[in-house]
Amino acid sequence: MITFIHEVLEDLQNHDENLSDLIFVLPSKRAGLFLKNQLSEVVNKTIFAPEILSIEEFVQELSQIKSTSNTELLFEFYTTYTQLTEKKNEDSFESFSKWAQILLQDFNEIDRYLIPQEKIFNYLGAIQDIKHWSLEENKTTFVKNYLTFWNKLFNYYTHFSNHLKNKGIGYQGLIYREAVENLDSYIQNNINKKHVFVGFNALNTSEETIIQELLKNNIAKIYWDIDAVFMNNQKHDAALFSRQHLKNWKYFKTNPFNWITENYSKEKNISAIGIPKNIGQAKYIGSLLNNLQKNNDSLNSTAVVLGDENLLIPVLNSIPNSIHALNITMGFPLKTIPLASLFDSLFQLHKTNSTSFYYKDVVNIISHQFIRPLLSIEGIDYSSKIIETIDKNNLVFLTNDRLSKIAEKASDILTLLFTGWQNSIVLALGKCSKLIIAIKISLDKNKTSNLLALEYVFRFNELFNELSRLNLEHSHIKDISALYSIYKELLSSETLDFQGEPLQGLQIMGMLESRVLDFETVIISSVNEGILPAGKSNNSFIPFDVKLENNLPTYKEKDAVYTYHFYRLLQRAKNVYIIYNTEADVLTGGEKSRFITQLELEGIHKLNYQTIVPQVPTIEASFNIVKKTEDLQQQIIKMAGEGFSPSSLTNYIRNPIDFYYQKILKIKDHDDVEETVAANTLGTVVHNTLEDFYKPFIGDFLTVDGVKKLKAKIEQTVTHHFKNEYKEGDITKGKNLIVFEIAKRYVSNFLDLEIKALEAGDQIKIIAIEANNDIKIDIPELNFPIRIRGKVDRVDECNGITRIIDYKTGNVQQNQVEIVNWEDISTDYKKYSKSFQVLTYVYMMQLEKKIQLPVEAGIISFKNLKEGFLKFAKKESTYSRNKNSLITDETLTNFEIELKKLIIEICNPNIDFTEKEV
Repeated sequence: MITFIHEVLEDLQNHDENLSDLIFVLPSKRAGLFLKNQLSEVVNKTIFAPEILSIEEFVQELSQIKSTSNTELLFEFYTTYTQLTEKKNEDSFESFSKWAQILLQDFNEIDRYLIPQEKIFNYLGAIQDIKHWSLEENKTTFVKNYLTFWNKLFNYYTHFSNHLKNKGIGYQGLIYREAVENLDSYIQNNINKKHVFVGFNALNTSEETIIQELLKNNIAKIYWDIDAVFMNNQKHDAALFSRQHLKNWKYFKTNPFNWITENYSKEKNISAIGIPKNIGQAKYIGSLLNNLQKNNDSLNSTAVVLGDENLLIPVLNSIPNSIHALNITMGFPLKTIPLASLFDSLFQLHKTNSTSFYYKDVVNIISHQFIRPLLSIEGIDYSSKIIETIDKNNLVFLTNDRLSKIAEKASDILTLLFTGWQNSIVLALGKCSKLIIAIKISLDKNKTSNLLALEYVFRFNELFNELSRLNLEHSHIKDISALYSIYKELLSSETLDFQGEPLQGLQIMGMLESRVLDFETVIISSVNEGILPAGKSNNSFIPFDVKLENNLPTYKEKDAVYTYHFYRLLQRAKNVYIIYNTEADVLTGGEKSRFITQLELEGIHKLNYQTIVPQVPTIEASFNIVKKTEDLQQQIIKMAGEGFSPSSLTNYIRNPIDFYYQKILKIKDHDDVEETVAANTLGTVVHNTLEDFYKPFIGDFLTVDGVKKLKAKIEQTVTHHFKNEYKEGDITKGKNLIVFEIAKRYVSNFLDLEIKALEAGDQIKIIAIEANNDIKIDIPELNFPIRIRGKVDRVDECNGITRIIDYKTGNVQQNQVEIVNWEDISTDYKKYSKSFQVLTYVYMMQLEKKIQLPVEAGIISFKNLKEGFLKFAKKESTYSRNKNSLITDETLTNFEIELKKLIIEICNPNIDFTEKEV
């Protein structure tokens, strides 16, 4: 394949041009690198390399003004703004930066297209006057200030541009306008130099003026790269600008238009491949490159052009390991590297200027991969120690003092991280810089740390140095929130450059980097509406009709630019893979691009359509099964000897695999910090409060006065138990205060229920509170000891009938403590777990001879107190109203059969622990 650059160089040599004396001007620096490389293929002798410039470098040379960053421009513009705006009407720097970005873009466009400044700014002001009823006399202060702002735009522009020129810096548009101003003197001083403009398409008015003047003075040549197919079709947007240049430039009235080529019509293999989602595209690109390499296709003339540059990281992760020669023209966005998340967390932590920090924010920072090594001192991981203390003590908010007490030896780093920034910009930047140095020292000590991590630290050091410089020079940043905004602005524009061989192997680039370059195999991703082309975007204060009147580019011209780049990639390519996302998404692009439809309608090339669906393996739902090995059987026997609790047995009924994890392997759920009091904590507090209240009554009959006296102790006792259970959690506000009040209400309502019963004549005697039971049962089928143990909340005697009572702070209904068939009690957890539990308590107390049958057993539900004591009952049938709530020998005999059957199943080595569908 003969590239466009090669053709240009050959043409120049054929016209006896001395290549060493030429000044090449190209759309990008990258194109210049390829031009320099192809010189050796055209020239067969040693020569001095010609001067090769990008258009931006050439225009800067003309203007004698240095380009500066967007962030620097914001600071300089704010200086202008404050000088021309009354103090009382000034926006803060943070508010200013939101609209100033758009205004700077408009300044840029106005200057690049050489629009008379005063005319267009006055026009914009007049539009706002009409919109806001300028003839109305009683305008509000807000409307007056708003109109004043618009009428001062020309003053802002004039002051700002003069200010920048005095400093020798500028934005792109100002540089272009100054270049046009200096053009005559440049031509006079360089009349013997020959300029060659290569591969341009859409030119702004400044560029057109510069190039036409140089052509007019016979010190320039220009080479276009456009195909006859596009030029001859008056409606084809790929040649929109080329047709305009051919028609409007006086130079082409007497000189040829170089070149209109005929490459696009040549045979090509074009595939349009639809793939769901972005990651699917990245994965497919990886497999496609793998296949190309296997087919012995050289990747030296292969380019992956990313329509959406956010695909860079997924594509890099998908590239086969066998591809060694690789060049990436796009930088790695600094905002995506791990160190960015650390500083983002720090800014979020300190921008409220608080001295007390939310525990999740603290854990997020101390667990960060760059911070954890700093908190590992003398073999102790203080990061883990802090997290354990937070969980153990239920710490929702922490201060730096508390953190330093937990990890005294790490107090220096903790102070650096968690001492308040006091809304001081200098202090904040100083702490960030010190942290970077600390991380760098840690990385230097760690011999296993990679060079990439050090590169991260170096780039962030540069970034904070730049922030410090801007703050020192301008002093516009007044608070941490504004600093954070500027930090993000700087971060978004910074990239980490990849190292690679720019002229060999696979090339990965964005659409703009492909200008002037040619490849035999081209893979283009994200060819969807909203990406290629970008579609409508109105990030401007200049209305659409005003842009049309002043020949400023609109979305139509921007679409034409993308059309040219897309088709130019196809011109000399032999194999083209156009990949689009089949899942239309507002955020990541719309439907299949019009470019694909256009290719099909042209009828020049046949498109090979494919829809790729990821190979998703069918994974059948399978339940976890744990075989009972000899070792596992020994652990079960040991556990049986220590004793099964009623809750562990019901846990097995619910799901045997949970029983295995929790009771055999002793795997407990992690105790997370309870920001809001959990249900189990509420239950424990209520249980413990009632235990304290009723223990003094053991062996005695309750009296109305005795119970009434307990009501005065509710506040104190509940508070005491909350402190024990909820540790340092705050119960004085929010949801926790509500839960605290609920706990008091539960206890108070229960005591009211007790008083009501006593006043109605019930005789209630407390027999036991929190009674411990531990019994050995005989199961002939098992040749090892079996024990059952458990604690009963309350045993009392009501009107001569013994009652075994279990407290539940949840909602329990009467039908949950009733059974019909005994076989169901050990198999259906949802319906009969409550019945199983209370019958186990009765069974244990009967064997220990602590009670005499018949008795009653049941539950008191604090969410269903109106129902009172919910008694266990045996029903004759599901719909029968006849039920027996007295627990007799017969009841326990039937229950014992089911209980032993369950324990035999647990201990049977031939019955595995099999997961149930819960």
